[in-house]
Amino acid sequence: MTTEKIDGVSVATQASVYFDGKCISHGITMPDGTRKSVGVILPATLTFQTGAPETMECVAGGCEYKLAGSDAWLRSGPGEAFSIPGNSSFDIRVDEVYHYICHFG
Repeated sequence: MTTEKIDGVSVATQASVYFDGKCISHGITMPDGTRKSVGVILPATLTFQTGAPETMECVAGGCEYKLAGSDAWLRSGPGEAFSIPGNSSFDIRVDEVYHYICHFG
């Protein structure tokens, strides 16, 4: 199931812009203090580093991803998610705009 709306959150109005504008997101804080980000990645191949564990939920579009230590590119589309361990990295390949929610922790 694809998340279409998140109610009752605090939203950071200033966007985080990464990779020369190829990734743009807004941080949100849930009522219980849980943090997430909501954003888009434009067509590109990028490498992200993680601090805390993350789960990338695809809201629209799609991507291929490769976790650190793996040679396999896997596909993620709307309603699907993939998890990345903390203190790790992942490569992401986007051919169409990838809309996501990043769940931290």
